Amino acid sequence: MNRILIALVSGLLFGLGLVVSQMVNPEKVLSFLDVFGNWDPSLAFVMGAAVLVAALGFTLAKWRQVPLYAPSFSGPTKTKVDARLVVGSLIFGTGWGLVGYCPGPVLASFLLAGPPAVVFLAAMLTGMVAFSAADKHLPGRTKPA
Repeated sequence: MNRILIALVSGLLFGLGLVVSQMVNPEKVLSFLDVFGNWDPSLAFVMGAAVLVAALGFTLAKWRQVPLYAPSFSGPTKTKVDARLVVGSLIFGTGWGLVGYCPGPVLASFLLAGPPAVVFLAAMLTGMVAFSAADKHLPGRTKPA
């Protein structure tokens, strides 16, 4: 029960941070990404704050043998940059740059943001299902544990 409550509180805090920072506002995000036009650098502070929070979390984790609400720490299983990572990053960045949404903010705002967010969410979920189906046939696939 504690793990579920911690997950709920963490998700609510994350969503609140997205709303307060205006990451759920595609115009704000697109203005941040428009470095050669009407650039709004304010989201750089959001990124900086996220890096500081993550650094604090990793530092605190080094002092513990196990996490508070999990049997062990888990990190990434892949440590090398490969074509799948690069292509996925390019697709993610292209989508984010074209419409100003990425998965976290669109989930935090889709009920309030209207049709554009709903269309993006539907397209994102369709892409995830299509990739999951196609992934079995792609080279370099790592088998799930």
